[in-house]
Amino acid sequence: MTLTEQDLRHLRRCVALAEESLNEGDQPFGSVLVSAEGAVLAEDHNQIHTNATWHPELALAQWAAVNLSETERAQTTMYTSGEHCPMCAAAHAWAGLGRVVYICSGKQFASWCQEWGVPPSPVAALAINEVAPDVIVEGPVPELMEQVRKLHQQYFKQQGLIN
Repeated sequence: MTLTEQDLRHLRRCVALAEESLNEGDQPFGSVLVSAEGAVLAEDHNQIHTNATWHPELALAQWAAVNLSETERAQTTMYTSGEHCPMCAAAHAWAGLGRVVYICSGKQFASWCQEWGVPPSPVAALAINEVAPDVIVEGPVPELMEQVRKLHQQYFKQQGLIN
């Protein structure tokens, strides 16, 4: 996998959005939806403190389904700090979105949680293509992974789940 400078710029924005999420008391996940021309169409971060299913990938898939044509949706790239959960992977596929580029995988996140002694997620850490086999997926991105890991570790510390 070879990422362009544009890919890395959008992924860095995902990290910044994840940090915003953390600063608002949410788990640090951030996502950016980008057009075929490289323009940012929409961005979001986790907001599960107000709605348990407000994942940024789901919110962006819903936004795209309302605001973009089928052709435009198919040409998008979803950049995200963490690989889609099964709910978000399904929404991505149902909305007909294009490529996904993620920094850390669901399995990597689950292994961090296990390492820290954090209770497991109620949802299996399935890869995107296990849920949505036709979606083009690129990741993980090792050069940004440590930043994402530290944000999650900080979140769990703030929640009193780890020391």
